[in-house]
Amino acid sequence: MASQTPETSSAGSSGLDLSFVASIVDWLEANIMHIIGAFAVLVIGLLIAGVLSRWAERALGKSSKFEPTVANFLSNIVKYALWAVVLVTVLSQFGVETASILAALGGMALAVGLALQGTLSNVASGVMILVQRPFVVGEAISVDRFTAVVQRIGLFTTELKQFDGLFVMVPNAELWNQPIVNLNRHTTRRIELIVGIGYGDSMKEAREALLSLAAADERALDDPEPQAFVASLDDSSVGIGLRVWCATSDYMALTWDLTEAAKARFDEAGISIPFPQREITMVQG
Repeated sequence: MASQTPETSSAGSSGLDLSFVASIVDWLEANIMHIIGAFAVLVIGLLIAGVLSRWAERALGKSSKFEPTVANFLSNIVKYALWAVVLVTVLSQFGVETASILAALGGMALAVGLALQGTLSNVASGVMILVQRPFVVGEAISVDRFTAVVQRIGLFTTELKQFDGLFVMVPNAELWNQPIVNLNRHTTRRIELIVGIGYGDSMKEAREALLSLAAADERALDDPEPQAFVASLDDSSVGIGLRVWCATSDYMALTWDLTEAAKARFDEAGISIPFPQREITMVQG
């Protein structure tokens, strides 16, 4: 068998390289206009996508209905959607069937959506929370088993700080699917205090004593005016109720002060606050 000399091998390699370069040159000459057009579409499309996304972010940021996080998220959606349009347009310049590309992208999007349905659910819920604004940062809410102050609202989770100082991170989907009680949204709240008195004590005197406490405290609002009433007839006591409206910021302090003052006032007036009692009758056999 004849052996191949180095000179022959080098010549063959050079010929292959020249042929490859020639084929590239021929392809460039045949598609130069398509390449220029695709490059122009790519550059102009990316510039337009950037301008429109920034315009969308500024426009949404000026609206009081959209939080900055939502504005940034929606502007990014606009940008990525325009990028996809630019990519499909560039490929069409080279005769690529865009219908098959769109079908493939749709299939990929469906697969990703199914794989990340929990995450996407949190994102959708986060967007709804930021748009609908059932609560904002700094407000206290009660939802499910948590009563806490909102620290941060993200697209995936919401961070809460309980009144005992504990940190809580809740997925947005869980928050959005639960009834939410906002403790700070309205400027006024109603306090309802129930104090039990003995059956032998005067209900009228007890009501007047509670109303006098409300009248003496400047934090209690006159409109709606305080109300005192008989709330219940229990086994060992008569429940006397007091309803007082106050500023939301005064709710906890006024509740504590009225509870303490009610006990002191009843003691001064000789009105008893009985503890549960049970009468037992012994029958001799």
